[in-house]
Amino acid sequence: MKRTLIGWGILVLGIPCVIFIGLLTGQYAPAAFGVALLSCVPFYLRFENRKVRARELTLIAALTAISVGSRAAFALFPHFKPVAAIVILAALYLGGEAGFLIGSFSAVLSNFLFGQGPWTPFQMFGWGVIGLLAGALKKPLKKYWWGLLPLYGIFAGALYSAVMDSWTALFTGGGGFDLNRYLAVLLTSFPTTVVYMVSNVVFLLAFYIPMNKILSRMITKYGLYES
Repeated sequence: MKRTLIGWGILVLGIPCVIFIGLLTGQYAPAAFGVALLSCVPFYLRFENRKVRARELTLIAALTAISVGSRAAFALFPHFKPVAAIVILAALYLGGEAGFLIGSFSAVLSNFLFGQGPWTPFQMFGWGVIGLLAGALKKPLKKYWWGLLPLYGIFAGALYSAVMDSWTALFTGGGGFDLNRYLAVLLTSFPTTVVYMVSNVVFLLAFYIPMNKILSRMITKYGLYES
């Protein structure tokens, strides 16, 4: 429990601090590196009594590669991407720490194709926290997946948009964070937020059954991610 609390503290408090320091100094590449580094720590803290096995890391890497590839495959469809759905589903079976890790690395790695910039740490945190919360809610989300997963997809779309709109508000004003400007950005970006929500629901419902079969079988067969 202590390690879990430390891990969550790193993800929800430490990483935003790193992003904030990056904003103040204008050093966005080091900030993205810092987010990536801190994303790994809670994942390793989960394993109190043993080391992480190669098979578990391979599965993390494979799901991250699938997430990155899916973003590239839907490059012609702005904002309509499977990334969030893959991160959420991975977290349901591998845990919230793994979900954060996959989400953050999906952002930074795919941005080598789509372009790195000051938005990268925000994308890393946005997709990461979606996976973290999905892992925390994995029992009800899996049990009532037909009803709760679409609702969570809608929530995840709104959360990711809120994180990215904070970056937009900061960099369009030039005078620091302003609540009125942030609310205005939220309002003007609402059509994009709707696209996020719809894409999450579509891909969650489309991917849940096949990913459930594959991941459940792998976890059972190889005893992966057992405490």
